[in-house]
Amino acid sequence: MALRLNTKILLGFAIALSALVATSIMAFVAIRQLSRYTALVEHSYDVLQQTDDVRIAIRDAQTGMRSYLLVGDPFYLDLYQRNGLMMQRKAVALQHLVADERHQRLRADTLRQLIEGQEQELELFKTYDPSPEVAQALLLREQQPLRTFKGVVLRLRQYEERLLKGRNQRQQLFQRLAPLAIGLSAVLAIAIVLWLFGRISAELRANEHLRLELTRNNHDTARRIRGIEHLAQQVVRGDYKVKIQDEGADRLSSLARLLNQMTQALDDAFGKLESRNQELDQFAYVASHDLKAPLRGLGSIVKWIEDEQADELSPALRTYLDQMKGRLARLEDLINGLLAYARASRTEHPSEQVSVAQLARDVADLVVPPDFALELAPGLPAFRTDRLSLQQVFTNLFSNAVKYHGAGGTGRLRLSCRDAGRHYEFRVQDNGPGIAPEHHERIFRLFQTLRDRHTAESTGIGLSIVKRLIDDRQGTIHVESALGQGATFVFTWPKSDSI
Repeated sequence: MALRLNTKILLGFAIALSALVATSIMAFVAIRQLSRYTALVEHSYDVLQQTDDVRIAIRDAQTGMRSYLLVGDPFYLDLYQRNGLMMQRKAVALQHLVADERHQRLRADTLRQLIEGQEQELELFKTYDPSPEVAQALLLREQQPLRTFKGVVLRLRQYEERLLKGRNQRQQLFQRLAPLAIGLSAVLAIAIVLWLFGRISAELRANEHLRLELTRNNHDTARRIRGIEHLAQQVVRGDYKVKIQDEGADRLSSLARLLNQMTQALDDAFGKLESRNQELDQFAYVASHDLKAPLRGLGSIVKWIEDEQADELSPALRTYLDQMKGRLARLEDLINGLLAYARASRTEHPSEQVSVAQLARDVADLVVPPDFALELAPGLPAFRTDRLSLQQVFTNLFSNAVKYHGAGGTGRLRLSCRDAGRHYEFRVQDNGPGIAPEHHERIFRLFQTLRDRHTAESTGIGLSIVKRLIDDRQGTIHVESALGQGATFVFTWPKSDSI
């Protein structure tokens, strides 16, 4: 698994630090051991020096006492006393120096006992009157203790000299190791730092190369994405012949080929759709002329019968003729409604500046009877839009409210609006009989009506046309109503440049 540059740098520094710490510890141990054995060597030299001082002090004390006994000169007695004190102090100092070494401590204790015995002996002779005989006697009595003393001192020195030799060897060893460890630590640190520098430089060069490559790829990808965006914009504008020129072999190239195939398929599909629309226009023409012509003929025949045979028509026959006229009128309304529904979203009208308040008043003059009260809320907008389509929406909603209001009571219509961001939300409220909640969705379906299917004015197409016009503009419509509480139709309409 490839490691990231940061991980490599951290790992390299960790290794360098570990190696540096290890060599530093080794150097520290070497220096500390060197210091320890240097102190031990100095300690051995101090022990040897103290043994020499003790031996010289005893010798000078004995010499001072013998000289005093031999010539009686007080100067030698003073020499004896000074060296007597000296050998006591040196013996105590020697005991302290070898206190941590059991064998040497025993020898130092023996040596101090010998010194104390010798001091007692010399103090005894100090009480005698000076004479050559007394000096000769002291010399004879000192021979055996002096031999014992020399033997203890010799063993003490020999043992300490052996210790000194080993300590000198270890001191010399660590004297060589300490600078070697320090040098090794420095060399290793320098080598690791140089290695890290080389690795980091190589990684940085590789990363820079990769960055440049990614920059080139990003620019190329951005250029190709702009081509795809241009294609999408052209498709949105209705140009389905646009193509992307991309001969690559990656996923974007595959996407470009698929988009080219899509635009080709859309172009073919819309060509077929245009052909179907032309056929639908032809059908509308036939329906409006060829189908309505027989209906008008039948209507004329019924009227001729009523006019020319009025005296011969029975009440039952008159009822049948009235029913026939109603059926013919309803069939004509259905044909007109189908034509209006078919053309509702295919007819394009130019945008123009529309005052909603004025438009609502114009529609009300056409479809709202005088006994209906129309209330326009303040703040109705003025904006650029398809005037005829919005007029058709208001016409169907107003006429629907009038048609279903029923007899009795004064009809009321209220139009209000609020700004909903990219849309205006319009509310058309009436005080009619209301619509049960279970029919709120049904009323917008084609041919769906809440009245008897044989009622002439109820084709069930008006609200379907309204919904189609609003859906084509990505708007929404729904009804808020309950039985006996009137109905409020709420729809959104896209706004352009409002003023």
